[in-house]
Amino acid sequence: MDLGIIFLTGLTVGGLGCIAVQGGLLASVIAAREEEDIKTGSHKKHSVLPTLAFLVTKLTAYLILGFVLGLFGQKLQISDGARTYIQLFAGIYMLAVALNLLNVHPIFRYVIIQPPRFLSKLVRNQAKSKDLFAPAFLGALTIFIPCGTTLAMEALAISSGSPFSGAAILGAFVLGTSPLFFVLGYITTILGDAFKDKFLKIAALLVIYLGLTTVNSALVLANSPITLNNIGDLIPIQINFGDGNSGTQGNTVKIVDGVQNVDIQVFPNGYNPNSVKVKAGIPIKMNLTTTGGLGCTLAFVMPQLGIRQNLQRDATTTIDIPAQNPGKLTWTCSMGMYFGVMEVE
Repeated sequence: MDLGIIFLTGLTVGGLGCIAVQGGLLASVIAAREEEDIKTGSHKKHSVLPTLAFLVTKLTAYLILGFVLGLFGQKLQISDGARTYIQLFAGIYMLAVALNLLNVHPIFRYVIIQPPRFLSKLVRNQAKSKDLFAPAFLGALTIFIPCGTTLAMEALAISSGSPFSGAAILGAFVLGTSPLFFVLGYITTILGDAFKDKFLKIAALLVIYLGLTTVNSALVLANSPITLNNIGDLIPIQINFGDGNSGTQGNTVKIVDGVQNVDIQVFPNGYNPNSVKVKAGIPIKMNLTTTGGLGCTLAFVMPQLGIRQNLQRDATTTIDIPAQNPGKLTWTCSMGMYFGVMEVE
């Protein structure tokens, strides 16, 4: 077990993969703090303590999770359905925070996380209590909305068979992701202090985007008929909600011994091709070849058929699919961020 490589994984693809959902929560809570200051007429300069609180509680939570996973193994893993609902809740929370920032309705002020009274009494400075509680609370909750690379690290922690090794694996990974989260929190704080008059609208738009993409990813994982992708299909103008490594290629489906073979290249940020056509009534064999390292695409999910398969790095994994009736099948990564469509004709 090379903790240095695990740290570098967090520093690169890990941080980029997790910033969408988890970084959105951090940006949301900092923006909410700025909004409260504007309403109260406060002009105080903010520190990086809320960002540090988010990162410290996140690291602590993952150290505990790594210890538990190494100790008890797969039995304590959260189900895919639970992860999907938690991801959906995170997206809705971000949208509610954005609507509060835009003063759409007074009801949205209730979504702002406040510390319990007993905690405010323990902390003499009530303002400091408010500044630290929400980011610390959300930092701990990030264990329930892991990105795809985090899931791979959790599997590694389980396979270690040691609580201390499991804690070390997740600890090294989260430490690797921390610089990117710190930069995000720091920049958000600086912008809030420097441009209070325009910051809330900019922050609201950013949080709305993150919230919508998070909700859409959860809907894709839940096999919902209402997603941005399905809505895009109804629009005459071609809109691509997918990834950079996408595209339909010819001759990707070959029939061998009465079985349709579909070859798909799996990258950390998408699939090539991400759209294939197969014939109805003939069994299908999907050959998924991973390229380029870790990412949420290492978990292959086909919600309609209840298929979930962890892929091996730099290898080909074959998934057998029984003959299908005409229609569309969607496959996706573990977070619903990257996806592909199989049209059965």
